[in-house]
Amino acid sequence: MGAEGWRWSDAWIFVSLVIASGAGRQRRAPSSRRPEGVRLADVLSTADHLNRAIPERHEVEEAVRRLAGAGLVSVTDGWFRITAAGEQLWRSRPSAGLATTVDTVQGVLARRHTPGAADWDLDEAEHAAAVQEYLKRSIPTPRRSPEPGGPTRG
Repeated sequence: MGAEGWRWSDAWIFVSLVIASGAGRQRRAPSSRRPEGVRLADVLSTADHLNRAIPERHEVEEAVRRLAGAGLVSVTDGWFRITAAGEQLWRSRPSAGLATTVDTVQGVLARRHTPGAADWDLDEAEHAAAVQEYLKRSIPTPRRSPEPGGPTRG
């Protein structure tokens, strides 16, 4: 696929965002204090689960720029959201069959959308902090005895 077409990493980040956000199941009411969407650590966690790798900063930044420019995702104040067009793409994709969901979504992107070029930057420190948050919460902590000074159980 050429430099101007959709990349596999674009589809990987899109699918990760969709899965991390619950594919629209967790929509918030406009009056809710909690914003709709997910944080970067959640996207990285899901991406790692899908591909057994944490996306590099440049992969996330480039994918989000292209996806946001195509009107499929948005990012505001660190909250990643799927737009109505992104939800429509997700809901109307064909079943994966023998292909992975990421491969299927990349094919749908190539047929239905043109990559955009939104102005969005992911700071190196923000990416590193999200990676650390994800890694910290993915390491199980030992269970402690309910009694003070009791043994630790693993």
